[in-house]
Formats: sequence, C-alpha cells, structure tokens
Amino acid sequence: MSTATVNKLIDEFIHLPLDDKEYATEVIKKQLIEARREAIAKREKTAMAGFRKKMTKRGTVKELYKDLESD
Repeated sequence: MSTATVNKLIDEFIHLPLDDKEYATEVIKKQLIEARREAIAKREKTAMAGFRKKMTKRGTVKELYKDLESD
C-alpha cells in the first residue's frame, strides 16, 4: 500500500463518527491478529519441514551456546 493510500485512509477515518471508528478499529485489530496467526503458521511449517529434513539441530541450551561459540 502506498503512503498516499494510507494517508487517505487515515484522513477518511478521522472524519468518521465515533461508533464507526470503534467498529473499524475492531475489524482492523481482528484482521491483524489473523494475519499474525497466518505468519506464525507459515513459519511453523517452514521450521517443521527443516526439522524433518534434519536441517536443524537439537540439544540443550548449554549445547547451543557451545555450538554458537565454535562458529
């Protein structure tokens, strides 16, 4: 979305009645939550695919630090 579009959206939002502002805010919040859920699910699928292909390491926190220090 371009800056001009966002600015137009904000300008129109400012002129809405309070009830409509509250409704619009709730709809936007719910859409944002859903977008975050979808992003998390996508990352989880990518991580699990890497895990299944043995592209990840397993171990304790101590082992992780030791591995990081050896890089």
